[in-house]
Amino acid sequence: MKTVLVATDKPFAKAAVDGIRQIVENAGYELKLLEKYTSHAELVEAAKTANALIIRSDNVDREVIEAADKLEIVVRAGAGFDNIDLAAATEKNIVAMNTPGQNSNAVAELVFGMMVYVSRHGFNGTSGTELRGKSLGIHAYGNVGKYVAKIGAGFGMDIYAFDPYVKTEDMEKDGVTPVNTIDELYSKCQFVSLHIPANAQTKNSIGFEILSKMPKGATLVNTARKEVINEEELLRMFKERPDFKYVSDIAPGCTEEIKANYDDRCFFTPKKMGAQTSEANINAGLAAANQIVKFFKTGDKTYQVNK
Repeated sequence: MKTVLVATDKPFAKAAVDGIRQIVENAGYELKLLEKYTSHAELVEAAKTANALIIRSDNVDREVIEAADKLEIVVRAGAGFDNIDLAAATEKNIVAMNTPGQNSNAVAELVFGMMVYVSRHGFNGTSGTELRGKSLGIHAYGNVGKYVAKIGAGFGMDIYAFDPYVKTEDMEKDGVTPVNTIDELYSKCQFVSLHIPANAQTKNSIGFEILSKMPKGATLVNTARKEVINEEELLRMFKERPDFKYVSDIAPGCTEEIKANYDDRCFFTPKKMGAQTSEANINAGLAAANQIVKFFKTGDKTYQVNK
């Protein structure tokens, strides 16, 4: 009998675990849980007997993969997958997947929650600004970007997007104005919402040069990864542009310096919050379980990320 291990430092909701269990056991497999573990060694040990692994933000590094001699598939319940060592997985012929789209609405709603919060000065009683009539740029028009566009349209914002991998006509059908360059996106938009992955091309790519092109009263919203931000240049932007605001659901390494000097122009959630809704929690967990069952039953690799 194949074993599916759910290894989550931050556990799924009970409803998600119950749903995962039903999917896995109905398919004839065994489910094991490793929740709220306190050391990486526990994950390494538990992975040794697993044929499949479901994780959230847990770190499946080379040590885990080399110890997991029976492992055939690992699924990250969420969109990002930089917490999986893809090269190590590929070397051992382990399929790595994510669950794209399951957290998208949760992340998009958080984008606007933070935008409203910072635009109203943290609800401190002073006069703020409205989102209606403002320009919103979406940097990467994937699953989350599409939800951001829909919500932005509801706020009455003018929506622009840059994504060289999405057809112009597909954006236009959504009521979004496509732009041809990153420079154009940032130059046009008072708000920019980041949805790019963290990879060799994007890490440290958002810095002073591009941010300084934004109009007066600019706000950058980052629900992607902190690694895409050049933090030294972010500090320069705060210093040289007293109108600039930055909000994110993952605090930068220079948080203390930002808050000490520019506390009225920033907001950071205490931990990564984009997918932290009960709905997203359940959706991503069930999707991961279903993908594993399909892989074992039919060899389906639709969401493989280490091709």
